[in-house]
Amino acid sequence: MLMASLVFAGVNLCVKLVPRIPVFEIVFFRAMISFLLSFLILKRKKLPVFGNNKKVLLLRGIFGTFALIFYFYTLHAMPLASAMVIHYLSPVFTATIAHFILKEKLQLRHVFFFLISFAGVFMMKGFDARLSWSDVTIGVLSALASGAAYNCIRWLKFTEDSNVIILYFPMVAFPITFILMMASTGFIIPEWNELGLLLLIGVLTQIAQYFLTRAYQSESANKVAAVTNVGVVYALLIGYFVFAETFTINSLAGMALVMIGVLLNIFWKPKRNLEKSSA
Repeated sequence: MLMASLVFAGVNLCVKLVPRIPVFEIVFFRAMISFLLSFLILKRKKLPVFGNNKKVLLLRGIFGTFALIFYFYTLHAMPLASAMVIHYLSPVFTATIAHFILKEKLQLRHVFFFLISFAGVFMMKGFDARLSWSDVTIGVLSALASGAAYNCIRWLKFTEDSNVIILYFPMVAFPITFILMMASTGFIIPEWNELGLLLLIGVLTQIAQYFLTRAYQSESANKVAAVTNVGVVYALLIGYFVFAETFTINSLAGMALVMIGVLLNIFWKPKRNLEKSSA
C-alpha cells in the first residue's frame, strides 16, 4: 500500500496538469490503457478473463468507476491535499461496510473515531473558502464508493487472481465513461503534452492498482486502507511546490483530525475473524 500511495501521487499530479480535459474523458483514457495492459497480462498467464465470481467482480468495477470519476472531479475542483484528505475517508466506509459484509468487528469506539474524521472534514470546509459543499459531498461519495470497491476486493480474495480483479475495473469503466463523455462534452482532442499525461495516468494507475489489490488481498481491509494516508504528505508537497497551494493552520488542523480519526481506528482495532466468516 505504501508503494501504491506513492504511485497514485504521480497519478494525481498528472490529473491536475490536464484541467482542460473533462473528467469523463480522463477516466476513459485511463480505462482504455488499463484494459489493454490487464488483458495482455491475463493472456500471458493463461488466466480466465471473466473470472469466477462475476457478480462481485462486476460490482467492484461499478464502484471503482464512480469512485474514480468523483475523485478526479475533486482533483480539478479543489486543492490537491484537500481532495486527497476527503477521499481518504474511505477507510471509514471500508470498515463500516466490512462490518456488515465481511463480518469484521466494529466497536463503539470506532464510531467515535469516525466522527473525529468527519469533524475534520467540516473544519476543513469551514476554514477554506475554496471548498464548496457540493464539491465536498462529491468527495465523500468518492470515499464511499471506494470503500465499497475495497470490500469487493477483499471478498474476492479467495476466488480470483489479482489481475482478474484489476481487469474488471476498466472493462466496466470503459463503456460507462464513453457514454457519459459523449452525452456531456463529447470527445475533446488532447494536445500532445496532454496526450502524454493521459497515457501516463493509465500506466501509473495500472501499477498502483496492482500494489493496491495485492495489499487488500493480504491484510485486513480496515488496516490496509489506513496506510493510504501517507499520500497526504505527498499531496501537500506536490501542491505547495508545483501548484503553489497553501493552507491556514485551521485547515491543516482539520486535515489532521481526519488523519487522527482514521489512525486511531487502526491502533484500537480488534482482531478480525474474516477467514472463518468467509469460509
